[in-house]
Amino acid sequence: MIKNLSVVITILFCVQSFAQKADSSPYSALGIGTEIESKTVEEMSMGGIGTAGLNGQLSFSNPASYASFTLIRYTVAAENRAIWFNDDNGSDNSSNAYLSYLGMGIPLGDKAGFAFGLQQNSTIGYTISENTYDENDELIQAGLYEGDGGSNRVFFGLGYEVIKNLSLGIEGKYIFGKTEKSVISQTRDIHLATKYKIEGGANGFGLKAGVIYKKEIKPSLFVNLGTSIEFENDLETDADEYLYSVSLSGAESPRDTILDVRSKGIYRTPLKTNLGVSIGNPLKWSVAVDYSFRDPIEINGNLVGHNPKLQYDNASKFAIGGYYVPRYNSISSYWQRVSYRAGVRLENTGIMVNGSDTGSEFTSINDYGISFGLGLPIGRFSKIDTSFEYGQLGTTSNGLTKESYFNFRVALAFGDKWFNRRQIN
Repeated sequence: MIKNLSVVITILFCVQSFAQKADSSPYSALGIGTEIESKTVEEMSMGGIGTAGLNGQLSFSNPASYASFTLIRYTVAAENRAIWFNDDNGSDNSSNAYLSYLGMGIPLGDKAGFAFGLQQNSTIGYTISENTYDENDELIQAGLYEGDGGSNRVFFGLGYEVIKNLSLGIEGKYIFGKTEKSVISQTRDIHLATKYKIEGGANGFGLKAGVIYKKEIKPSLFVNLGTSIEFENDLETDADEYLYSVSLSGAESPRDTILDVRSKGIYRTPLKTNLGVSIGNPLKWSVAVDYSFRDPIEINGNLVGHNPKLQYDNASKFAIGGYYVPRYNSISSYWQRVSYRAGVRLENTGIMVNGSDTGSEFTSINDYGISFGLGLPIGRFSKIDTSFEYGQLGTTSNGLTKESYFNFRVALAFGDKWFNRRQIN
């Protein structure tokens, strides 16, 4: 038990790693940044499914799944995200590695369990240059847009089997974070540039509830139905806004301050509904389908005035995935005990952007990806989960940027029994 406690303490000390830069996408400049869905590496390797449960594994998709814990489960995960950008001006690439989540699940008897942890909620990380030329192709104005930061969420959830095969769950979360965004603009023949900077943070609470029903339709073949509801929540943003002139000769040197105010804003996420169904023999194979939808996000205050080219629409996501284990109890072959996983997802992010300098046409930003991964056993109850995902976000039409990305995720998922009664002295 002491050994297990030391592992948990070590994981908790790793929280400081959440301060690392985790994004390079120009779309992270919008709203509170690129939102990160609450999913484990195991779930992401199957397209992001999980609303119908994962047979006693730690899952972030549905708090009702916590009722199925039979072991102490704790996990830590990291991710490397490589992105290739393409737009009308050419191409570029970037890569970031970071810690993505910490989590722990504990059974409470035979019918209940709870889980808690820390995850990334959103990320901001971009550097965008914008130049304006005259009819002689001479530079008349240059702009530089930069942003960094993001938000995290701490969650605590409880699941309980109210009657046989029917489990309910509830989960609360607190979201917090710091961000910094700036715009530097300089016009030809003017000695000083102007810089607008906004430094601030976001915080708020959220609540999620879930239900899972399991039905054995014939020996060793189960159908699971699951749903979870993420209730409407508000994130409050509180920021200091500055506008001042700067000299860009050598190091940046601030001059006259034009604006220095404190502002507030609201980022309102409407109710989100997640539906899932799975079928399979939990020890050998399973196939699942998830679908989620929500109304448009609402923003006001300091999140609105500086994003005139941003709108929100209804969002939805469809995912299908599954796993196969050739022989979970094989003694002769390690690779027959490995879980082989794959999945596909299609998502309408609900983000609409007007990327052109003229006109008012807004383009929907869609995201799709294919993924696969392995669950590699290490010991009796523990494993290493991996996920490889290739996807595309956005489009090059209407002056926008298309991103092709490759995500590699890895998680150490430990399982143990801490409080077993000693059988032999």
